[in-house]
Amino acid sequence: MVVLGFVVFLLAIELSHLWQSPEYVGFDFHAYEAAALVGQQSGWSHIYDQGLVKAAESQLVPHQSTLRFISPPPVAWLAVPLTPLPFWLAYGVWAALMFSTLAFALAWSTSYQGLTRLVAVGVAIVPWWVLHALYVGQVVPLIAASVLIAWRLLREDRDVAAGIVLSVTVLKPQAAALAPLALLAAGRYRAFGAWVAAAVTVAGTSLLTLGPHGLAGYRASLDLLPASSSDLTFGGAFGLTGAGVAVSSALIAIAALVTARRVRSAPGIAISIGVVASLLATPYLYENDLCLLGAAGWILWEERPTPFWRASLLAIWILAATHLVVTGVGAPTLRNWPLVELALFVALLAAAWFGFLDRPPTASSTAIAGEADRGTRATA
Repeated sequence: MVVLGFVVFLLAIELSHLWQSPEYVGFDFHAYEAAALVGQQSGWSHIYDQGLVKAAESQLVPHQSTLRFISPPPVAWLAVPLTPLPFWLAYGVWAALMFSTLAFALAWSTSYQGLTRLVAVGVAIVPWWVLHALYVGQVVPLIAASVLIAWRLLREDRDVAAGIVLSVTVLKPQAAALAPLALLAAGRYRAFGAWVAAAVTVAGTSLLTLGPHGLAGYRASLDLLPASSSDLTFGGAFGLTGAGVAVSSALIAIAALVTARRVRSAPGIAISIGVVASLLATPYLYENDLCLLGAAGWILWEERPTPFWRASLLAIWILAATHLVVTGVGAPTLRNWPLVELALFVALLAAAWFGFLDRPPTASSTAIAGEADRGTRATA
């Protein structure tokens, strides 16, 4: 109960800090809904016409500044059912869906039960970037949830279902692009094949709805990324540009995939390595995308409950949970987080190659798999 009380206390303080800037409530979601409105009214090939998007945003929330829509088309599709609602009600429904999906994924994927599960899920949503993602209406909690649900399905040897669920990563591919490839390297071919089939279906449908005009607009939008989009990246932390970013990203990706092959008996570890590598290798990242770091940490906590890993993950959680409380600000002081991700990544690589990750599955994972083998769903 003491831990649960502390979690509630941190949440209250962090929310109070966030609401000091009410002009950014639902900021990302209003771009999603604006693109959805443009698609419905002017055709889906025009959702990257930033003039139309800006006009729609100004009608939805006149007091907010506008935001360019650069997400893949399916993000706008998801917002379509909410367009008939008043904006603030639509945003509330969206945020509630994002929160409940992530909370469900955390609760369903863990072996904790009862009050312990409630406390664990509460602890997992305390990091500042989770609350900030909900505050601005980001889609990234859904991406993190898909990784966690896919991990649970893999533990039950439901590889096809896992691959289909993991295809949700196409909504924000830069945040977890290497996770499916890590499964391929780990030899989970059915999961990867299902991911490819689902991802190709979504991509093909996107291309059909965009047409040549919309595709050109999408490419133009990606060529005009904000300067701040690299602040939280590995390249941004080390001042890399151009070839430096490309070479470092390639080396990180290669190291991740080779190591995923090394730990192929533990697909959850392979996914974690792929997720952390994705965050380091991408040239475009915002603080909300660090929700994926929380998902990777959640998997590691469950898969490898050793003192070293749990102490390391607890240290990262404390830094994340107290960040806003201590600093009172957001992204500018998060620019050193790639160093934390790099430290975790190097630790994972070293542990894999020196045998510290070569251990039998946890008792909880074995119990969940046993329930699946008997044809029943475990109470995870």
